[in-house]
Amino acid sequence: MTLSGVIPPVCTPRGADGALDRASLSRLCHHLVNEGVSGLFVGGSSGETALLDASTRLAALDVAVEAAAGRVPVLYGVIETGTARVLEAARPAAAHGAAAIVATVPFYVAPHPAEVLAHFEVLAGGELPVVAYDIPSATHVRLEPSVSIAIAREGYAVGLKDSSGDLAGMRTVVEAVRGLPFAVLTGSEVLADVALELGADGIVPGLGNVDPAGYVRLYEAARAGDRAAATAEQARLTRLFGIVDVADRTRVGFTAGALGAFKEALVYRGWIDSPSTWPPLAPLDDVEKKAVHALLEQYLGRS
Repeated sequence: MTLSGVIPPVCTPRGADGALDRASLSRLCHHLVNEGVSGLFVGGSSGETALLDASTRLAALDVAVEAAAGRVPVLYGVIETGTARVLEAARPAAAHGAAAIVATVPFYVAPHPAEVLAHFEVLAGGELPVVAYDIPSATHVRLEPSVSIAIAREGYAVGLKDSSGDLAGMRTVVEAVRGLPFAVLTGSEVLADVALELGADGIVPGLGNVDPAGYVRLYEAARAGDRAAATAEQARLTRLFGIVDVADRTRVGFTAGALGAFKEALVYRGWIDSPSTWPPLAPLDDVEKKAVHALLEQYLGRS
Protein backbone atom coordinates (compact mmCIF):
# COMPACT_ATOMS: atom_id res chain seq x y z
CA MET A 1 0.00 0.00 0.00
CA THR A 2 1.07 3.59 -0.59
CA LEU A 3 0.93 6.03 2.32
CA SER A 4 1.08 9.79 1.88
CA GLY A 5 -0.77 12.98 2.71
CA VAL A 6 -2.33 13.71 6.08
CA ILE A 7 -3.27 10.75 8.31
CA PRO A 8 -4.49 12.00 11.71
CA PRO A 9 -4.08 9.77 14.77
CA VAL A 10 -7.76 9.89 15.65
CA CYS A 11 -8.87 10.89 19.16
CA THR A 12 -11.08 8.35 20.97
CA PRO A 13 -14.19 10.07 22.40
CA ARG A 14 -15.41 8.87 25.80
CA GLY A 15 -19.09 9.08 26.69
CA ALA A 16 -20.78 10.05 29.94
CA ASP A 17 -21.14 6.34 30.72
CA GLY A 18 -17.37 5.89 30.57
CA ALA A 19 -17.52 3.86 27.37
CA LEU A 20 -16.60 4.62 23.77
CA ASP A 21 -18.83 7.33 22.31
CA ARG A 22 -19.43 5.71 18.95
CA ALA A 23 -21.60 8.50 17.58
CA SER A 24 -18.98 11.16 18.33
CA LEU A 25 -16.18 9.04 16.87
CA SER A 26 -18.18 8.43 13.70
CA ARG A 27 -18.90 12.15 13.38
CA LEU A 28 -15.24 12.99 13.89
CA CYS A 29 -14.10 10.46 11.29
CA HIS A 30 -16.61 11.76 8.76
CA HIS A 31 -15.39 15.33 9.32
CA LEU A 32 -11.75 14.31 8.94
CA VAL A 33 -12.37 12.50 5.66
CA ASN A 34 -14.54 15.32 4.35
CA GLU A 35 -11.74 17.78 5.14
CA GLY A 36 -9.45 15.88 2.78
CA VAL A 37 -7.27 13.61 4.92
CA SER A 38 -5.62 10.64 3.21
CA GLY A 39 -6.19 8.09 5.95
CA LEU A 40 -7.23 7.53 9.56
CA PHE A 41 -4.98 6.10 12.28
CA VAL A 42 -6.98 4.49 15.08
CA GLY A 43 -5.17 3.39 18.19
CA GLY A 44 -2.36 5.95 18.25
CA SER A 45 -1.04 8.10 21.06
CA SER A 46 -3.63 10.83 20.44
CA GLY A 47 -6.25 8.09 20.62
CA GLU A 48 -5.12 7.26 24.19
CA THR A 49 -4.52 3.70 23.04
CA ALA A 50 -2.36 2.85 26.06
CA LEU A 51 -5.41 3.45 28.26
CA LEU A 52 -7.98 1.43 26.30
CA ASP A 53 -8.92 -2.21 26.70
CA ALA A 54 -8.79 -4.50 23.68
CA SER A 55 -12.55 -4.48 23.06
CA THR A 56 -12.67 -0.67 23.05
CA ARG A 57 -9.77 -0.48 20.61
CA LEU A 58 -11.50 -2.85 18.22
CA ALA A 59 -14.82 -1.05 18.61
CA ALA A 60 -13.09 2.21 17.67
CA LEU A 61 -11.60 0.50 14.61
CA ASP A 62 -15.06 -0.72 13.59
CA VAL A 63 -16.51 2.79 13.83
CA ALA A 64 -13.66 4.33 11.84
CA VAL A 65 -13.82 1.69 9.10
CA GLU A 66 -17.56 2.15 8.75
CA ALA A 67 -17.20 5.94 8.61
CA ALA A 68 -14.34 5.80 6.10
CA ALA A 69 -16.45 3.54 3.89
CA GLY A 70 -13.49 2.74 1.66
CA ARG A 71 -12.73 6.39 0.92
CA VAL A 72 -9.43 6.28 2.81
CA PRO A 73 -7.47 3.46 4.50
CA VAL A 74 -7.71 2.95 8.24
CA LEU A 75 -4.50 2.10 10.11
CA TYR A 76 -4.72 0.30 13.43
CA GLY A 77 -2.29 0.73 16.30
CA VAL A 78 -1.09 -2.43 18.01
CA ILE A 79 1.02 -0.71 20.64
CA GLU A 80 2.21 -3.47 22.94
CA THR A 81 5.34 -4.35 24.87
CA GLY A 82 6.53 -7.39 22.94
CA THR A 83 6.20 -9.48 19.81
CA ALA A 84 3.66 -12.03 21.07
CA ARG A 85 1.42 -9.29 22.47
CA VAL A 86 1.56 -7.31 19.22
CA LEU A 87 0.66 -10.41 17.23
CA GLU A 88 -2.28 -11.07 19.54
CA ALA A 89 -3.54 -7.47 19.18
CA ALA A 90 -3.08 -7.56 15.40
CA ARG A 91 -4.81 -10.90 14.82
CA PRO A 92 -8.40 -9.55 14.50
CA ALA A 93 -7.43 -6.32 12.71
CA ALA A 94 -7.88 -7.53 9.12
CA ALA A 95 -11.30 -8.99 9.83
CA HIS A 96 -12.32 -5.65 11.31
CA GLY A 97 -11.26 -3.78 8.18
CA ALA A 98 -7.85 -2.35 8.99
CA ALA A 99 -5.60 -1.68 5.99
CA ALA A 100 -2.37 -1.93 8.00
CA ILE A 101 -1.12 -2.20 11.57
CA VAL A 102 1.13 0.30 13.31
CA ALA A 103 3.66 -1.09 15.79
CA THR A 104 6.37 0.43 17.96
CA VAL A 105 9.59 -1.20 19.05
CA PRO A 106 9.20 -3.59 21.99
CA PHE A 107 9.37 -1.54 25.16
CA TYR A 108 9.81 -2.04 28.92
CA VAL A 109 12.52 -4.59 28.06
CA ALA A 110 15.15 -2.25 26.54
CA PRO A 111 15.79 -4.33 23.39
CA HIS A 112 18.97 -4.34 21.33
CA PRO A 113 18.65 -3.05 17.73
CA ALA A 114 19.06 -6.62 16.47
CA GLU A 115 16.13 -7.67 18.62
CA VAL A 116 14.06 -4.77 17.29
CA LEU A 117 14.78 -5.90 13.73
CA ALA A 118 13.82 -9.47 14.61
CA HIS A 119 10.56 -8.15 16.11
CA PHE A 120 9.57 -6.51 12.83
CA GLU A 121 10.65 -9.57 10.86
CA VAL A 122 8.09 -11.62 12.78
CA LEU A 123 5.37 -8.98 12.39
CA ALA A 124 5.96 -8.96 8.63
CA GLY A 125 4.66 -12.53 8.53
CA GLY A 126 1.20 -11.39 9.57
CA GLU A 127 -1.87 -10.79 7.45
CA LEU A 128 -1.56 -7.00 7.19
CA PRO A 129 1.18 -4.58 6.12
CA VAL A 130 3.15 -3.04 8.98
CA VAL A 131 3.98 0.60 9.66
CA ALA A 132 6.87 0.96 12.11
CA TYR A 133 6.36 3.65 14.74
CA ASP A 134 9.27 5.50 16.36
CA ILE A 135 8.12 7.35 19.48
CA PRO A 136 10.96 7.22 22.02
CA SER A 137 9.21 9.74 24.31
CA ALA A 138 6.74 6.93 25.11
CA THR A 139 8.77 3.75 24.57
CA HIS A 140 12.10 5.11 25.88
CA VAL A 141 13.73 3.09 23.10
CA ARG A 142 14.73 4.53 19.72
CA LEU A 143 13.90 2.85 16.47
CA GLU A 144 17.35 3.70 15.20
CA PRO A 145 17.60 5.07 11.64
CA SER A 146 19.84 2.15 10.72
CA VAL A 147 17.16 -0.30 11.88
CA SER A 148 14.42 1.60 10.01
CA ILE A 149 16.54 1.37 6.86
CA ALA A 150 17.07 -2.36 7.38
CA ILE A 151 13.32 -2.85 7.93
CA ALA A 152 12.65 -1.05 4.64
CA ARG A 153 15.29 -2.96 2.67
CA GLU A 154 14.11 -6.33 4.00
CA GLY A 155 10.48 -5.49 3.26
CA TYR A 156 9.39 -5.94 6.88
CA ALA A 157 7.25 -2.78 6.81
CA VAL A 158 5.65 -0.44 4.30
CA GLY A 159 6.45 2.73 6.17
CA LEU A 160 7.72 4.59 9.21
CA LYS A 161 5.87 7.01 11.45
CA ASP A 162 8.70 9.12 12.83
CA SER A 163 7.78 10.88 16.06
CA SER A 164 11.36 11.00 17.30
CA GLY A 165 11.88 14.71 16.67
CA ASP A 166 15.21 13.81 15.05
CA LEU A 167 15.09 15.51 11.66
CA ALA A 168 18.64 14.50 10.82
CA GLY A 169 17.81 10.85 11.45
CA MET A 170 14.61 11.12 9.43
CA ARG A 171 16.55 12.65 6.55
CA THR A 172 19.01 9.74 6.66
CA VAL A 173 16.12 7.30 6.37
CA VAL A 174 14.42 9.25 3.57
CA GLU A 175 17.59 9.27 1.48
CA ALA A 176 18.37 5.60 2.12
CA VAL A 177 14.89 4.26 1.25
CA ARG A 178 14.37 6.34 -1.88
CA GLY A 179 13.05 4.04 -4.60
CA LEU A 180 11.80 1.43 -2.15
CA PRO A 181 8.09 0.80 -1.46
CA PHE A 182 8.44 2.45 1.94
CA ALA A 183 6.82 5.70 3.10
CA VAL A 184 8.28 8.03 5.71
CA LEU A 185 5.69 9.94 7.69
CA THR A 186 6.42 12.63 10.26
CA GLY A 187 4.49 12.77 13.51
CA SER A 188 5.51 16.37 14.20
CA GLU A 189 2.83 19.04 14.37
CA VAL A 190 5.31 21.91 14.27
CA LEU A 191 8.00 20.72 11.83
CA ALA A 192 5.77 19.17 9.19
CA ASP A 193 6.79 21.70 6.54
CA VAL A 194 10.47 21.00 7.12
CA ALA A 195 9.93 17.23 7.13
CA LEU A 196 8.07 17.41 3.82
CA GLU A 197 10.82 19.54 2.32
CA LEU A 198 13.33 16.91 3.43
CA GLY A 199 11.37 14.26 1.57
CA ALA A 200 8.79 12.89 4.00
CA ASP A 201 5.76 11.40 2.27
CA GLY A 202 3.15 12.57 4.73
CA ILE A 203 2.10 13.86 8.13
CA VAL A 204 0.50 12.11 11.13
CA PRO A 205 -0.31 15.07 13.41
CA GLY A 206 -2.41 14.85 16.57
CA LEU A 207 -3.45 18.45 15.96
CA GLY A 208 -4.80 17.19 12.65
CA ASN A 209 -7.90 16.13 14.60
CA VAL A 210 -8.56 19.79 15.35
CA ASP A 211 -7.53 21.40 12.05
CA PRO A 212 -7.30 18.72 9.37
CA ALA A 213 -7.92 21.23 6.59
CA GLY A 214 -4.91 23.26 7.71
CA TYR A 215 -2.58 20.28 7.48
CA VAL A 216 -4.04 19.30 4.12
CA ARG A 217 -3.33 22.84 2.86
CA LEU A 218 0.21 22.62 4.25
CA TYR A 219 0.80 19.25 2.57
CA GLU A 220 -0.58 20.39 -0.77
CA ALA A 221 1.46 23.59 -0.72
CA ALA A 222 4.63 21.65 0.08
CA ARG A 223 3.96 19.14 -2.69
CA ALA A 224 3.32 21.99 -5.13
CA GLY A 225 6.67 23.55 -4.23
CA ASP A 226 5.01 26.62 -2.69
CA ARG A 227 7.38 26.97 0.21
CA ALA A 228 6.01 30.35 1.32
CA ALA A 229 2.46 29.02 1.61
CA ALA A 230 3.61 25.89 3.44
CA THR A 231 5.69 27.96 5.85
CA ALA A 232 2.84 30.36 6.54
CA GLU A 233 0.39 27.52 7.18
CA GLN A 234 2.91 25.82 9.46
CA ALA A 235 3.42 29.04 11.42
CA ARG A 236 -0.33 29.35 12.05
CA LEU A 237 -0.63 25.68 13.03
CA THR A 238 2.33 26.02 15.39
CA ARG A 239 0.58 28.88 17.17
CA LEU A 240 -2.63 26.84 17.31
CA PHE A 241 -0.63 23.96 18.80
CA GLY A 242 -0.19 26.20 21.84
CA ILE A 243 -3.43 24.65 23.12
CA VAL A 244 -1.37 21.73 24.45
CA ASP A 245 0.37 24.07 26.90
CA VAL A 246 -2.63 25.73 28.57
CA ALA A 247 -3.03 23.12 31.32
CA ASP A 248 -1.49 23.71 34.74
CA ARG A 249 1.30 21.13 34.86
CA THR A 250 1.38 21.27 38.65
CA ARG A 251 -2.07 19.67 38.49
CA VAL A 252 -2.02 17.35 35.45
CA GLY A 253 0.62 15.68 33.32
CA PHE A 254 1.58 16.60 29.78
CA THR A 255 -0.54 13.91 28.14
CA ALA A 256 -3.70 14.87 30.02
CA GLY A 257 -3.11 18.52 29.18
CA ALA A 258 -2.44 17.94 25.51
CA LEU A 259 -5.17 15.38 24.78
CA GLY A 260 -7.63 17.19 27.00
CA ALA A 261 -7.00 20.29 24.89
CA PHE A 262 -7.48 18.38 21.63
CA LYS A 263 -10.78 16.99 22.89
CA GLU A 264 -11.97 20.34 24.20
CA ALA A 265 -11.19 21.80 20.78
CA LEU A 266 -13.21 19.03 19.13
CA VAL A 267 -16.16 19.80 21.40
CA TYR A 268 -15.78 23.49 20.48
CA ARG A 269 -15.95 22.52 16.80
CA GLY A 270 -19.04 20.39 17.41
CA TRP A 271 -17.33 17.21 16.27
CA ILE A 272 -17.54 15.28 19.55
CA ASP A 273 -19.85 15.61 22.54
CA SER A 274 -17.50 15.43 25.52
CA PRO A 275 -13.86 16.33 26.23
CA SER A 276 -13.57 13.49 28.72
CA THR A 277 -10.23 11.68 28.69
CA TRP A 278 -9.68 8.05 29.65
CA PRO A 279 -8.58 7.15 33.21
CA PRO A 280 -6.34 8.03 34.85
CA LEU A 281 -5.98 11.28 32.85
CA ALA A 282 -7.55 14.24 34.62
CA PRO A 283 -9.78 16.76 32.79
CA LEU A 284 -9.05 20.39 32.03
CA ASP A 285 -10.66 22.93 34.35
CA ASP A 286 -12.88 25.78 33.19
CA VAL A 287 -10.05 28.32 33.05
CA GLU A 288 -7.98 26.00 30.86
CA LYS A 289 -10.95 25.30 28.60
CA LYS A 290 -11.45 29.04 28.07
CA ALA A 291 -7.77 29.36 27.17
CA VAL A 292 -8.22 26.64 24.54
CA HIS A 293 -11.24 28.46 23.12
CA ALA A 294 -9.30 31.73 22.91
CA LEU A 295 -6.49 30.12 20.90
CA LEU A 296 -8.98 28.42 18.61
CA GLU A 297 -10.75 31.70 17.95
CA GLN A 298 -7.44 33.36 17.18
CA TYR A 299 -5.68 30.73 15.09
CA LEU A 300 -8.12 28.15 13.75
CA GLY A 301 -8.38 29.93 10.42
CA ARG A 302 -10.62 28.92 7.57
CA SER A 303 -11.75 25.34 7.06
